[in-house]
Amino acid sequence: MQQAYDYLAETNELATILQDQPDRIFAQTTLFKSWTINDVIGHLYMFDVAALKSLQSANEFEIFFSQITKRLDRGMSILESQYPYLKDLSGRRLFQKWNENSDELSEAYAKSDPKKRLKWVGPDMSAMSSITARQMETWAHGQEVFDALGIIRPAHDRIRNICHLGVATFGWSFKNRDIRIPHPAPYVSLESPSGNIWEWNDPASPYSVNGYALEFAQVVTQVRNIKDTNLKIRGDVATQWMKIAQCFAGKPENPPLKSTRFTRQKPI
Repeated sequence: MQQAYDYLAETNELATILQDQPDRIFAQTTLFKSWTINDVIGHLYMFDVAALKSLQSANEFEIFFSQITKRLDRGMSILESQYPYLKDLSGRRLFQKWNENSDELSEAYAKSDPKKRLKWVGPDMSAMSSITARQMETWAHGQEVFDALGIIRPAHDRIRNICHLGVATFGWSFKNRDIRIPHPAPYVSLESPSGNIWEWNDPASPYSVNGYALEFAQVVTQVRNIKDTNLKIRGDVATQWMKIAQCFAGKPENPPLKSTRFTRQKPI
């Protein structure tokens, strides 16, 4: 399952920029809700462990995630819910645990049946969808780290998985906000990092999104505002979609305001 290796490539790229950083870097605040880099790695680690438990069995996942659900039901944020799980695990030790678990997760999913149904938060999903979601979340939260460290992240064709997820969640973006799903879906034509053209949906649609795959991935993962990109939008349905696009599960989240998420010129 290629998606398992794409996920691992994503984690390895993020690990590489952190590997030789001083320990104090993990306390640095990012532009995402004032999360620290330590918070980002802790979030990725907890949900990667959940994905591994889900692959093992539905029961293993439910035992693991039930404690997180209880904290959320008590009003804790998703960030606050990870602190009791991580306990004193932080900084370099947390980074190493996350990195080691990434290897284990990738290997387990690479050997799995892509169509295997897995328990998850909300509806069940296939193993292929699960590991694609892990790549997406690693890529999205990883952007916070690249931005905080003042590093321009290179684009790779493996973001096609994220773009596909973005297109596939067109209906979800509306349904999640109790908005009637409009029809037809916009035609999406994107230029890949290697220069190829990726297309989704009917070219005859009166609505469309055109531009760079990297910028489309940034918008659907909400790491950039649509106004901070050069994407070309045609039609009111496509315009509305790009304002609320959300390719991840959970309650409706608003994209960042224009010019509030960017790669810092140099580390603080």
